[in-house]
Amino acid sequence: MALSFFALGMVMWLALGSDYGCTPVSAASEGVQASDLITYGSVIKLMHEKTKFRLHSHDVPYGSGSGQQSVTGFPDVDDSNSYWIVRPTLDSSAKQRETIKSGTPIRLQHMITRKWLHSHLHASPISGNLEKTANFTHFYALWLLLLFAFHLLRLEIEGSGKTWRQDQRVRLRHVDTGGYLHSHPKKYTRIAGGQQEVCGVGEKRPDNVWLAAEGVYLPVAESK
Repeated sequence: MALSFFALGMVMWLALGSDYGCTPVSAASEGVQASDLITYGSVIKLMHEKTKFRLHSHDVPYGSGSGQQSVTGFPDVDDSNSYWIVRPTLDSSAKQRETIKSGTPIRLQHMITRKWLHSHLHASPISGNLEKTANFTHFYALWLLLLFAFHLLRLEIEGSGKTWRQDQRVRLRHVDTGGYLHSHPKKYTRIAGGQQEVCGVGEKRPDNVWLAAEGVYLPVAESK
């Protein structure tokens, strides 16, 4: 389902409203840009390659482990809780609309709740792997300067190509725990009924490959 003009405006406002100055943006649209490159500030959905579920979060805490905001896989394409903003690290000189190379540490900020994708050594509820959560809103960023490594994900592009594009298979490895962003067909039955578990695992598997899917892809910044 296409975003309405109002919803598109809200997405852009949320994407541009934090972590950046007022860098002008020439154009953005729902879906694939001509270059299909993923840039900082883009608002995207990540699709799990094997199951086609989207990386998702909502203001519902886990009933065990850390008790923080849960992260799941969601079956429907048109849910706004599956949007994530691609951010550079706090110590990076990268600017909005710059491209992202394989091996680069990035952060993913949940668009609706403003929390950051995170990982723990707590056991995930279904499989007992590393728990995935969303935690700490943007307003806590100043005192998180010493803790920001907990949110870092290292981009690993599979196959040829060194710059992240929409059609590329990627893995995201949590820097602090070493766990790859992972999902599988096992589903929750109660609070998040029908949604599947997202967790972290310490080794490469076919089930920890993702692709950038729907989203608002900011065009590459023009060279000055």
